[in-house]
Amino acid sequence: MANLRVGLLGVGSMGRHHARVIRETEGMDLVAIADPGGDKFGVAKDLEVLPDVHAMIDQGLDAAMVAVPTVYHEEAALALAEAGVHTMVEKPIAADVESGRRVAEAFEKAGLVGAVGYVERCNPALLEMRKRIQDGELGQIYQIVTRRQSPFPARISDVGVVKDLATHDVDLAAWVAGATYEVVFAQTAYKSGREHEDMVTVSGRMANGVLVNHLVNWLSPFKDRTTIVTGEKGALVADTALGDLTLYRNGIIPIEWTQVANFRGVSEGEVTRFALEKREPLRVEQENFRDAILGKRNDHVSMAEGVRTLEVVEAILKSAADGESVRL
Repeated sequence: MANLRVGLLGVGSMGRHHARVIRETEGMDLVAIADPGGDKFGVAKDLEVLPDVHAMIDQGLDAAMVAVPTVYHEEAALALAEAGVHTMVEKPIAADVESGRRVAEAFEKAGLVGAVGYVERCNPALLEMRKRIQDGELGQIYQIVTRRQSPFPARISDVGVVKDLATHDVDLAAWVAGATYEVVFAQTAYKSGREHEDMVTVSGRMANGVLVNHLVNWLSPFKDRTTIVTGEKGALVADTALGDLTLYRNGIIPIEWTQVANFRGVSEGEVTRFALEKREPLRVEQENFRDAILGKRNDHVSMAEGVRTLEVVEAILKSAADGESVRL
């Protein structure tokens, strides 16, 4: 079978990495690149840098990757759907829920694979975490806590920290918990003088009773990418920046020190840091997209899931604006 002919719209900070990975992915050929801003990172190589999505479609595509700023996602995705091109759109799916729904419906109606680029689902630590949770290693899940902190990235200009970063945590928490969000309460801050928020704290509850908490900001002088899942048998801690996963088991040795036993709900048990195969998440994401197009697997993040995540994201922003919790 011939390789998929793939087009890439946008070769900025994320698009340049997609260009490399698409070229390296078996079964995919990067045949067209489009970016009205040019190719500042020099990734086009022997390909002409086309002016827009329509010129890219004219090259004859089987699939496309959309890595332009969020405000342009709907226009580009709808054009690709109309042209019959399977498409992955970088997160979030669109600038708002209504736009996202139009995109998702267009791909469903056309019978095309529509995916959203939530690359954290392809992180080796989170893949292993989810597998172990599904295998019952933690028993009943009680709480999911995420921290996503770092300095401000100059590449971001059209959205705040909620739609750019917190959207990752909303998606991965629902994916790990196997449930949708039921209620959220959030607070935001604007400390860097920009139009959009640069800090957010979110607390909430899933439909299955799992508690969630997200701490996200662009104002930390260090990079922190941590996901903690606590259950009845212990806790799993993922450092997604390094792809590391550690299991903290509840202790099984009786505590004879009465004051400690009365104070603690559980005792500290064995700690295991797992040795994982650490494949590049972006490569796994492109392989999932390819295999969905070929009908082999459905491990990609669907556009319907992308819309649900955007619904939670907008509920977070509404809660922060109104100072009240929001039910979904």
